[in-house]
Amino acid sequence: MSNVRLPIAVCAAVAEVLNGSHDSLNALFEAAGAPGPPPDLAHHSKWKTWLQRVGNDPEVNSLEVLGNIIEEFMDLPPLPSSNSFDNILGIETPDPVEEYNKKKERLVNILEEHGFRYFRGGRLIRIGQPEPIDIEPIRGEQDEGSKPSSLEGLLRIIIRGLPRAMQPLIHRRKGSQSLCFTSEYDIQDLLHALLRPWISDIRPEEFCPSYAGSNTRMDFLLPAHNLVIETKRVRDKRHASKVGDELIIDIEHYSKHQSVDHLWCVIYDPELYITNPKGMVNDLEGMRSTPEGNVDVKVIIVGANA
Repeated sequence: MSNVRLPIAVCAAVAEVLNGSHDSLNALFEAAGAPGPPPDLAHHSKWKTWLQRVGNDPEVNSLEVLGNIIEEFMDLPPLPSSNSFDNILGIETPDPVEEYNKKKERLVNILEEHGFRYFRGGRLIRIGQPEPIDIEPIRGEQDEGSKPSSLEGLLRIIIRGLPRAMQPLIHRRKGSQSLCFTSEYDIQDLLHALLRPWISDIRPEEFCPSYAGSNTRMDFLLPAHNLVIETKRVRDKRHASKVGDELIIDIEHYSKHQSVDHLWCVIYDPELYITNPKGMVNDLEGMRSTPEGNVDVKVIIVGANA
């Protein structure tokens, strides 16, 4: 794998814009693909040092990892304040949007000074390389069958963007009822809505053959691609320790289905209860074979910082 060294100024600038607890940022770095374990350092030094490690590891795609880490900051500005300056004990509080724009402009400038350019969706390239091409909509069954690679890219963007898609539905205008995403059905409904403009044939709750004496329903079957999407929402720490076992059973189910060659497991973990997301992905992903058939498994864990 070809890696790109990350200059110390870039690492420091990114560390400046990261907000969150050690646990939440540890999970963000691990989900982004940063090699562990986390450095045992103070807050600012920790993230800068970890990013330097990313840039020095020949087995890591440093630009992909860095893009994943800064994606939320770059693509999701804060909500505007109802009052740009709230007078608290006589101290004026700056407008969060104005402060965000200053931080973003500084980060963009430092990236470009060192030869990097960011594109929406967590895509970071070296200046001079071909710019990434946005995915074309997949409009019909004929197109769907001929563009599996575009479909994969589309799915990754939609799935990783679920937390951003939730924001305007959770924080609605005054007088409008806010939506909550507290169950797997809530996540399924949102994902279904986001997929429908792009994919013509989506079949929710298709039955799967029985396994170990029980039947199951697929969350979504995309028959033109022989692909199933299975969603999980992590409820608590106890469930976090069991979700991998649940997916192992699901994999056994889906391997029996003649119309399923690919299984995408979407795990929504808003409270970051999964302590080792990278390990879970490594354990579950890949081609899984059973006496009844094979299925290629992909796993995406989406947290509040995704």
